[in-house]
Amino acid sequence: MKAFRSLRILISISRTATAPGCKPHLPHTFLRRFYSAQPKLDGDGPIGDSVFDSSQYSIPGTQEKQKQPNWDKGYRERVQRELFPEDKGKSKSPEEEESVDRSRILAKALLEAALESADDELGEGEVREEDQKSLYVGIIGPPNAGKSSLTNFMVGTKVAAASRKTNTTTHEVLGVLTKGDTQVCFFDTPGLMLKKSGYGYKDIKARVQNAWTSVDLFDVLIVMFDVHRHLTCPDSRVVRLITYMGEEANPKQKRILCMNKVDLVEKKKDLLKVAEEFQNLPAYERYFMISGLKGSGVKDLSQYLMDQAVKKPWEEHPFTMSEEVMKNISLEVVRERLLDHVHQEVPYGVEHRLVDWREQRDGSLRIEQHLITPKLSQRKILVGKGGAKIGRIGIEANEELRRIMNRKVHLILKVLLK
Repeated sequence: MKAFRSLRILISISRTATAPGCKPHLPHTFLRRFYSAQPKLDGDGPIGDSVFDSSQYSIPGTQEKQKQPNWDKGYRERVQRELFPEDKGKSKSPEEEESVDRSRILAKALLEAALESADDELGEGEVREEDQKSLYVGIIGPPNAGKSSLTNFMVGTKVAAASRKTNTTTHEVLGVLTKGDTQVCFFDTPGLMLKKSGYGYKDIKARVQNAWTSVDLFDVLIVMFDVHRHLTCPDSRVVRLITYMGEEANPKQKRILCMNKVDLVEKKKDLLKVAEEFQNLPAYERYFMISGLKGSGVKDLSQYLMDQAVKKPWEEHPFTMSEEVMKNISLEVVRERLLDHVHQEVPYGVEHRLVDWREQRDGSLRIEQHLITPKLSQRKILVGKGGAKIGRIGIEANEELRRIMNRKVHLILKVLLK
């Protein structure tokens, strides 16, 4: 009864407030808000704890560049000069100006442009299709051998997630290096191991099966392993993998053996002992000692790969990344941050999906990804107290995506329960 009396008093107040000559004491939307009021649940609101929205954080990003015209200034100046030349010196009479046949000048200019050689039409850094060279390089090896770090260093940008944890790469990742008339496509594969019998694991996961089936499809195959771990704590499974890939040569493929992480080896003489251990394997044409993270020895490896390229049209654009590659990079960047901040088995059980990819009118990019966990306890771990952990993952990933894509990125991460 007290509630109905209070409601009746409020209605009478609102009527007197709307009466002519009376000064309203309450806003007109007060009663509407009163009727539609609902209890606010913990964690609900504009954005819950399980959702990261970069628009809610002040992230220092690159300044937005002013939009530039997409036409060539030099070409427009040439067309303006040839089609509509400015008169110099003596001015012409109106009769002479009317006698100029602009259509004839236009037809002549178009004919000359059509007869120009292909070399004149090529832009800076472009190569004619008949002069293009390309090479497909596959990188395989045991887990945590540094394959993704080498791919990122070769390409010059992050295309694959690199972490200290094993099995970081879950699928084949493409990275493209273009230099002069040569294009090298690197394929980073998940970590492979062998059983005691010498055959590949019958893993249910399709990613490992695909990695094994694609081994013979590359022009050059790089077999990589961690030489520092091999010296300090040798693994018989790694030795069997190296031996298995080096015993039988493929006439259509060149194989090389890369000893990675040489910067961690204190006594460099030990590297020669490792090279002698695998020198009798006939399938390996060359041996390289490199550091994929710091770049030592990578120059010789890249020059060798450039020399192996054959005349073949390029499959990827030399200057711009395709949308599929950019989508994959966005997933890899978030996954790398996920592995950095979430430990044990939690990040490996998360189902990672790209839900939305949209270019806005202002040139920015909107990316929405969902992280789906199988258990409620794992969801709580991923979200963190008050959304602190998913917020930290989102902020760091958003900053890196801005640097890679050189534009404003609006990243949204949602943690859901399967």
